Amino acid sequence: MPEMQATYNYTVIRQFSVMAVVWGIVGMLVGVVIAAQLVWPELNFSPYFTFGRLRPLHTNAVIFAFGGSALFATSYYVVQRTCHARLFAGPLAAFTFWGWQLVIVLAAITLPMGMTQGKEYAELEWPIDILIAIVWIAYAVVFFGTIAKRTVSHIYVANWFYGAFIIAVALLHIFNSAAVPVTLFKSYSAYAGVQDAMVQWWYGHNAVGFFLTAGFLGMMYYFVPKQAGRPVYSYRLSVVHFWALIFTYMWAGPHHLHYTALPEWTQSIGMVFSLILLAPSWGGMINGVMTLSGAWHKLRDDPILKFLITSLSFYGMSTFEGPMMAIKTVNALSHYTDWTVGHVHSGALGWVAMVSIGSLYYMLPRLFGKPEMYSVKLITVHFWVATIGVVLYIASMWIAGVMQGLMWRAVNPDGTLTYSFVEAVKGSYPFWAIRFLGGVLFLSGMLIMAYNMVRTIRGGQRVDAPVLLPAAQHA
Repeated sequence: MPEMQATYNYTVIRQFSVMAVVWGIVGMLVGVVIAAQLVWPELNFSPYFTFGRLRPLHTNAVIFAFGGSALFATSYYVVQRTCHARLFAGPLAAFTFWGWQLVIVLAAITLPMGMTQGKEYAELEWPIDILIAIVWIAYAVVFFGTIAKRTVSHIYVANWFYGAFIIAVALLHIFNSAAVPVTLFKSYSAYAGVQDAMVQWWYGHNAVGFFLTAGFLGMMYYFVPKQAGRPVYSYRLSVVHFWALIFTYMWAGPHHLHYTALPEWTQSIGMVFSLILLAPSWGGMINGVMTLSGAWHKLRDDPILKFLITSLSFYGMSTFEGPMMAIKTVNALSHYTDWTVGHVHSGALGWVAMVSIGSLYYMLPRLFGKPEMYSVKLITVHFWVATIGVVLYIASMWIAGVMQGLMWRAVNPDGTLTYSFVEAVKGSYPFWAIRFLGGVLFLSGMLIMAYNMVRTIRGGQRVDAPVLLPAAQHA
């Protein structure tokens, strides 16, 4: 009998892809709720459903549940297809799925109960932190094990970005989460005072740099060329982009601590490296957009490509805005205002969510044996609803943030403050309402995607594609 041809492991990819959409809806729903709580304060239901309890649940859900599931799904897909090899250690890959879902559920239980270390993007208490580290190490074993068993000599650039993201996040998480347990639900940081703040924002900004940038650039370098049907514009630029970004990002964290007890020279280093970051970030953005050279006409009727290219536009915009906000004089105006919130969501919704959505739309039909999604028209509707939502959100936050910064530092001739704090809150109120509307639109887009996904799955069947032979031309 002829030997059966090996197939790619799509099971774990299907699981993560579906859960990415589910957690996207959950995380964005919580975001809409907390946006509504600022407009209608009576929606703060004490003690479990107040803004202070739900806000970390929102950030963890959208970053680690939605974004994390999308990264697991796409990295497992890309590493198999580009290495021409089945995923290494299948049972361990299955463990990463169930372990990650357990982390998410534990976060959803503990954060509304107020069990938190009080660190931005690292709120979860020590037992969950240990589980995260175990799951992440298993993820590294599966990913790098697959690269080790590849049947082609070349390691495609997307895998370099995914690999850097996996290594850096492990390093950041383990060191920043070092803590002394007091009880099962309470611990204290191993660091004290300004050192704790420094380590936290080394972690915090590199969570942006590696989790929310390097990983999703891995998506960009695979799915943009695939959907466009064009090679990467400049492979040499992609390699320069990788090394410049990976080296520079690690030093940018102190820009979160301008005008604090952190030494002045450390703040300045953070500012300088943030400004340097503009070059590799825009190099990568231009590389992605220029991949459409000769294929721009496809944007007219390909909504998946619209998602992917628009995400790159937002990536370019937010990676220009970030270095500008790191300049001390600009930061003096923007710090603690809604401008920062607008900047974060320009990257999180405009870049991270939209490149994830485009990549998931590319994968889902292939994972379920369909030529395309159930409805291409619904993808187009999703694109416009999401794009309008993002623009409303970030524009309202930019205006509110600049207004807040100017009001807070306005002084009368006698040196007294011109405005009370509550006057700044009152002035922000209309913009918070617009932000709420933008969030509702983006959430509505995710609900459209969920419907489209369910109909695609119902009409298809689970198909594991055969492993390509090394001589094959297309990954």
